[in-house]
Amino acid sequence: MTDQTNTSAEEKIISVTPSAVSEIKRLLAEETDQDAFLRIGVTKGGCSGFSYAMEFDTNILPLDREFDFDGLKVRVDLKVLMYLNGTTIDYQGGLKGSGFTFSNPNAKRSCGCGSSFSC
Repeated sequence: MTDQTNTSAEEKIISVTPSAVSEIKRLLAEETDQDAFLRIGVTKGGCSGFSYAMEFDTNILPLDREFDFDGLKVRVDLKVLMYLNGTTIDYQGGLKGSGFTFSNPNAKRSCGCGSSFSC
């Protein structure tokens, strides 16, 4: 049996801004599997020790925690959630570059590109 916890808005451990939700939904619409959701994770590596990971997935893991942002399903494995507690994911678009950014209060140090951090 899958141990998944649904989280209400008051209990959000991570946040995804409306601009990020909109961009993720746009990208998700291009996926062929309609059951896909966004998985957010942390991997060892990068110039600061850990790297953020975002991918579309259909595999629900036993320790997943599910979040809903305006109909966007986001899953995070409980084993890495402690690294993401309080994190806000945003999307900035424009002529000088676009992309997702992570604002993580747990990061003691981040690299210049913002894709890796240390705790």
